[in-house]
Amino acid sequence: MPPFPMLRGRFLCTQSSTFFFNQSSGGRRRPQWPIKQVTKSNFSDSLDEIKNHISNSDFVAVSLQTTGSYSSPWHRVLPLDTPETAYLKAKYAAERFQILQFAVCPFNVRVSNKLTVNPFNFHLFQRDELKIGAPCYSFSCQPSYLAAMAREDFDFNVCIYDGISYLSRAQESEAKHQIGSSVSSAFVAQTSSSRSVADNVFVERIKSRVGHWISACKHSDTKTDDALVNSLRKLILGGDEYGSRPSLNIDVCSERQVQLVFEMVKSHYENVVPLTIAAKGGGTQSVRVVLTSSKEDRDLLEKDLKNMEEEQSKRIRGFREVIELISTSQKPVVAHNSLNDFTFIHSKFISPLPPTMDEFRNSLHSVFHDIRDINHLMKEVGPINKYTNLPSATSYLKRKFFAPVEIDIPQKASMEECKNHGHNVVRISELFARLCFILKLNPETVNQNPDGPLLKLDSNMFNLGSNGFQETDDISVWTHNPRKISINNLVFLWGFRSGISAGKLKNMLCKSHDVLSEDEVFDVRLVDKNCAVVVFWKNGLSEWFLDAIGSGSGDGLRELAAEGLMAAGYEAYKRVCKSEILGADLAASLAEIDRDHIEESAEVYWNSELMINFDDL
Repeated sequence: MPPFPMLRGRFLCTQSSTFFFNQSSGGRRRPQWPIKQVTKSNFSDSLDEIKNHISNSDFVAVSLQTTGSYSSPWHRVLPLDTPETAYLKAKYAAERFQILQFAVCPFNVRVSNKLTVNPFNFHLFQRDELKIGAPCYSFSCQPSYLAAMAREDFDFNVCIYDGISYLSRAQESEAKHQIGSSVSSAFVAQTSSSRSVADNVFVERIKSRVGHWISACKHSDTKTDDALVNSLRKLILGGDEYGSRPSLNIDVCSERQVQLVFEMVKSHYENVVPLTIAAKGGGTQSVRVVLTSSKEDRDLLEKDLKNMEEEQSKRIRGFREVIELISTSQKPVVAHNSLNDFTFIHSKFISPLPPTMDEFRNSLHSVFHDIRDINHLMKEVGPINKYTNLPSATSYLKRKFFAPVEIDIPQKASMEECKNHGHNVVRISELFARLCFILKLNPETVNQNPDGPLLKLDSNMFNLGSNGFQETDDISVWTHNPRKISINNLVFLWGFRSGISAGKLKNMLCKSHDVLSEDEVFDVRLVDKNCAVVVFWKNGLSEWFLDAIGSGSGDGLRELAAEGLMAAGYEAYKRVCKSEILGADLAASLAEIDRDHIEESAEVYWNSELMINFDDL
């Protein structure tokens, strides 16, 4: 029985000149571009194809389809988040959910406003293909995300049975260590300034043994000698065969001895190729030296070994081979909501996410040197923060600006491939092209002048709501209000009646104390149904308010505290985000963190009168 029923939405597709249309049940027609759907079955053939497209492109757009992104509304990146707390939230999601589709679109934008795109949509599903029992591939799913994918005709059976598996760079190193069956001639020997007496004895012994073996191989005629003589020769000399070439295994006890064998062979025997044979538990089991007949034969063997290593690495890396192609191309990567996307990309394909934003940024930029988030370019054309999804943003640009873009997709796709999979990556490319036209940017010169006056703004930046990527503690509490406020002026409240509105909560606080009854002193916004944030517009009031709630000063505040109202500053919110235990309810998480902080900071009072003197017992 398949693990999922065949979940499919209603679908009708007719071909136009360069793209398709999907007629939805409501009569609205949506463009359906021919996007190549890539699974495990056609992955190998698609690698060379996308490699050529990436090489010939100016940009590479990426878009992900995951099994979820946040478990509670407050887990989303909010305007009140600093870059650090926004990263911690994105990190929390990336470590729990999985990528099921990864769309890649190499594209070019020419002066004639012609957008040439070559979109690929890769279907992914992690599995233990190497049979090493690690790492653990469990992940969380959100029903709303799966339901949305089903409405877009996503085939879960194809994903599970024919999805492309992968390993991150860190997982690949661990896998190679556990497999222990790879043969490599690429041992990097560190030159040593001096050798010990033991080193010299070992080298001379191995040198003599290899010399005798080579001499015996050259003077023997395996064609005329009978089987018994050949067997005795192999037994005495310890020789064997590597393919059709004679070989000799040399046992080693350490990486130092491996280094010495490589140095000796390469300096004394021109036509001998040394290979490392990995042990099952990791490390090197032995060094195999292979005798070639000539320099040409040696070059051929080394080429074959290199090809074998590359094939083995491709098999282990899986889809990550595409990530490496994008990385080595050094082409600018264009994304939408790049903080969320690249925390997923780092977690799944590079290594576990580091604890801080700075470490994440440095690690990510060592792989992708130029990341461009179209949200930052969109800010240059007007306040369109409410147009958060790609279709609405593109529609806004079409209504407000004259920005004609002709989309050309040279590659062909079958009727089966015109499903609604991976189309966001084409929308990202189109939106980027329109923004370049509106802002009078010449995309062809981006690589030559990446620090241009506008392009510099969006290079290597992440979409953190309204905050951008600036390292600052000034945030915007309201999405459409550019007014900035220090995080020190924010106080989180919980313990009030569930379902109360922000206006009623503010009115209740105004009546609780004379200081709060003044005009334009503070404002209130609900973060979720059980927690609110109070914004004080004057410095110092947040500290006063926290002390007043804690001590119960003033009849009104004392009464609210007695009814269960609790408050904490922004530092408590930071500790919740850092705890990696983001509960569904922010109020409960703040209460837990605040309680733990109080217990950790509790003072111990020393009373000498209570000290026990064991001499008196």
